[in-house]
Amino acid sequence: MKFNADVVYRDLEPSTALNSTIHKKVEKLYRFSDSILHSRVTLNSPHNHKHKGKMFRASIELGIKGSPITVSHDDPSPHIAVRDAFATCERKLKEEANRRKGGPIICPKINL
Repeated sequence: MKFNADVVYRDLEPSTALNSTIHKKVEKLYRFSDSILHSRVTLNSPHNHKHKGKMFRASIELGIKGSPITVSHDDPSPHIAVRDAFATCERKLKEEANRRKGGPIICPKINL
């Protein structure tokens, strides 16, 4: 089954390397959860920052039954921004799936 993500470039030229990376990572996210309805990845270059230089922002929006997941990450490299945003999104998706399954709740130890 082929899952497509809406990839939007703002203030950037489209990149085939980034597109293939994004589509591979989106397919990986669909393996973790079957409740994903849609996905959208936005890549943009926010205003030029005087101290940090040129920054790139990768934003991921996952439409999930119940509560959507939105993640964004900024980095000087667009590839690293995409990688880190997907890593955070994967972690949140796993937490959401674990919460829905009624997984273990981690509580601090209480000394009596």
